[in-house]
Amino acid sequence: MGDQSITCREGIVVFDYRNDYLDCKKEIKKRRKGLEGTMNQPLATRMRPTSLSEVVGQDHLIGDRKVLTRIVNSRQIASIVLYGPPGVGKTSIAHALSGDLGVPFRYFNAGAHSKKDLQTIAKDGAPGNPAIILIDEVHRLDKPKQDFLLMQIEDGSLIMVGATTENPYMSINPALRSRSHIFELKPISSKNVAERLSVALTDTERGLGNIKTNIDNKTLHHIGEQTNGDIRSALNTLELAVMSTEPKNGICTINRDIINTCLQQRQIGGDKDGDSHYNLLSAFQKSIRGSDADAALHYLARLIQAGDLISINRRLLVIAYEDISLASPELGQETLAAVTVAERVGLPEARIPLAQITVRLALSAKSNIAYKALDRATEALNTGRDLTVPKHLQDAHYQGASKLGHGVGYKYPHNFRYGITDQQYLPDGFLSDRYLQFRDSQDTEIIQNSYCKINEIVKRG
Repeated sequence: MGDQSITCREGIVVFDYRNDYLDCKKEIKKRRKGLEGTMNQPLATRMRPTSLSEVVGQDHLIGDRKVLTRIVNSRQIASIVLYGPPGVGKTSIAHALSGDLGVPFRYFNAGAHSKKDLQTIAKDGAPGNPAIILIDEVHRLDKPKQDFLLMQIEDGSLIMVGATTENPYMSINPALRSRSHIFELKPISSKNVAERLSVALTDTERGLGNIKTNIDNKTLHHIGEQTNGDIRSALNTLELAVMSTEPKNGICTINRDIINTCLQQRQIGGDKDGDSHYNLLSAFQKSIRGSDADAALHYLARLIQAGDLISINRRLLVIAYEDISLASPELGQETLAAVTVAERVGLPEARIPLAQITVRLALSAKSNIAYKALDRATEALNTGRDLTVPKHLQDAHYQGASKLGHGVGYKYPHNFRYGITDQQYLPDGFLSDRYLQFRDSQDTEIIQNSYCKINEIVKRG
């Protein structure tokens, strides 16, 4: 997360995340010059909640009879992991818990800090009197750090509050996960973001309340929408707009045009290395499978914005054979052609063949009977039946094979009418198995009829 300094206020550890702040250009530096204390910190840092009552959103965790509120009321905290997209309040909730409980949290970044740093923090705790540690990017803990942390949690010397943008069920060590309560934080609505921005505009101690500002609710909601519910980014945007706008008659008037000049490109949540990216790929395939071309194009646009052409192409090829398959077999070749063109021309032009094949796949008939049949065949292998290949099908190219009975009695199908003859192919213990299970569908009717007619001729026991 970058450099951080730690200051203490009223016994509560307050972290100054310098790199959380956007590059707010020379205007902000100039306007901040001469401010004292925490007012020289970024607005997003100054406005971190000191109590759960200041946290917006997360109503499933905070409020009457909700779990985090109950933790505060009982003054008992166990190890927890908070996960969700950037800017939804993971670190802010940790600060709020620290404030409500009146207990300082020690900060540790799993990617930036060493095992020695972790050991130093652990010295502050003891069984029965544990130290509470906030571990940012907890999914990046390496094995030596994990092993040490597990021992400290096990004997009650440390209580962990982990924060991560990654799905903990996929990214966190199972032993560590089993010793923690996991809470998912939801994206924050533009309404809740606007509420927090309004507080920042009126707060004279930590916010922008000492600067007379004129901004309407629609513009505040616009900030929330364009920052995709990321409160940190929203506060940074608001501060940049206020601090870089020249007052007229002592009032800074902020409109949507000014906000748009201060916004970074909207964050859609498609970081190709993050958990959200796999959610997008999953939604992309499921939209095509469900024949919703508009939804498929929506997720394709987000994936293209993330720039991961390789994953898009791979997923499209999988879809052609997993979800379309026998209903429209030619789409396998069409998909291969489209992704080949996309690879050769690259982005942004690659979006053209990708859009075309996405619509074709979404609107095509669907069938999954082929790979489902293979799954059934695979499951049948584990039923304990004899797997011996019938002797007449065994390899007979070498001298002496006939003496072993290998290949003896094999009927060469091309010598028979229609290229089919009555002959056993499955092992004896599998003769009654039927893996292909057709649905009543015109899309696979021809293949189903062929299957039935062939089975009437081929000897199946």
